[in-house]
Amino acid sequence: MTTPGPSALAPDQAPLGRDGRLLFLTRAGRMVSYGFLSVVLVLYLAGLGFSEGRIGLLLTLTLAGDTLISLAITLHADRLGRRRMLMVGAGLMVGAGIPFALSGDFLVLVLAATLGVISPSGNEVGPFLAIEQAALSEVLPAPRRTGVFAWYNLTGSFATALGALAGGWIAQALQASGVAPVASYRALVFAYAGVGLLLALLFARLSPAVEAPPSAVPAGRLGLHASKGVVLRLSALFSLDAFAGGFVIQSFLAYWFHQRFGVAPGALGSIFFAANVLAGLSSLYAVKLAGRIGLIRTMVVTHIPSNVLLILVPLMPNLPLAIAMLLARFSISQMDVPTRQAYTMAVVAPDERSAAAGVTGIARTTGAALSPMLAGPLLAVPALAGLPFILAGGLKILYDLLLYRNFRASEAGGHGRVGPTCD
Repeated sequence: MTTPGPSALAPDQAPLGRDGRLLFLTRAGRMVSYGFLSVVLVLYLAGLGFSEGRIGLLLTLTLAGDTLISLAITLHADRLGRRRMLMVGAGLMVGAGIPFALSGDFLVLVLAATLGVISPSGNEVGPFLAIEQAALSEVLPAPRRTGVFAWYNLTGSFATALGALAGGWIAQALQASGVAPVASYRALVFAYAGVGLLLALLFARLSPAVEAPPSAVPAGRLGLHASKGVVLRLSALFSLDAFAGGFVIQSFLAYWFHQRFGVAPGALGSIFFAANVLAGLSSLYAVKLAGRIGLIRTMVVTHIPSNVLLILVPLMPNLPLAIAMLLARFSISQMDVPTRQAYTMAVVAPDERSAAAGVTGIARTTGAALSPMLAGPLLAVPALAGLPFILAGGLKILYDLLLYRNFRASEAGGHGRVGPTCD
């Protein structure tokens, strides 16, 4: 019996291919670096002598800069070349990491954070996610997208988990060997810059197949044409969700556990290793559920309980219960991610995908950029340190309800099919 070749396989069985494997590898490498940086970044900045208020301001400016960089790169990626723009983004990781490691001057760090790409949250920042999603959509048939995006997010979550685990324990091991805390954190910032260099080399190996097809329809200012309305509506809602998430970015969560319960860097790494593994697994559960109840319903019915659990974290009287609530929350927190990505890719034309993913991603980064500046001062006051969790959970539930009200009618029959797809 012979095995059918790629051309004989059904669309939902088509192989990932060399470009797909490379994009999974770049996702993994990038998220490892985001994971270890997120555990130590706020501890590093505090060790340099910055107050919680200045740290919050710096993180807000960091995310704001990432937004502008993403806007400039993703809106032109389909026209100028996806591979080229991914390499530019990798170079900006290097350009942010080296100044962060070498300087303790606040203005230098603001400049590096604004003009470079650095992740304080453990989540995606910069232009990478939008362009990689578009590139994957180019080399995959539509029936495979939700499943592949689920594995793509699982890969990212596992990589973030490993990065968090390694970052926390490497910092603690260096400190145990006599290295000063700030110096131990600085070593990881240098490693972040090194990952950016590695990514540039990997992106250069992508084939022309990942590039956008030529379009007969002129793109608008945002790189969109027919899908502009739905993308802008989605972007407004995604911005609200991200604004809520900015109150509880992973760097702040690590700092909160350190301040509230005295958790050491190694233990912080272990906590966020488990959290990100659970988050990654949750994205896989979403595939089967979306096939039964639809993409929009899957986003909403899984997101609301996860945000109730988030609100409960600061209300717990001891460390084990707080960790339990956090891990329970992460176990279902990412079920909306591959469904959100697949939905966005399905409702736009192929030549709009980088721009659509970029615009929605920029909306998320913009929303997330505003809240750290508000959360930082709250963390400095013990009586208010739990308030960011409550604000985040409440605003995210509001987002879920608005999303369902505005987009539930777009799915045909509740089985994951969206109305006017452009494939």
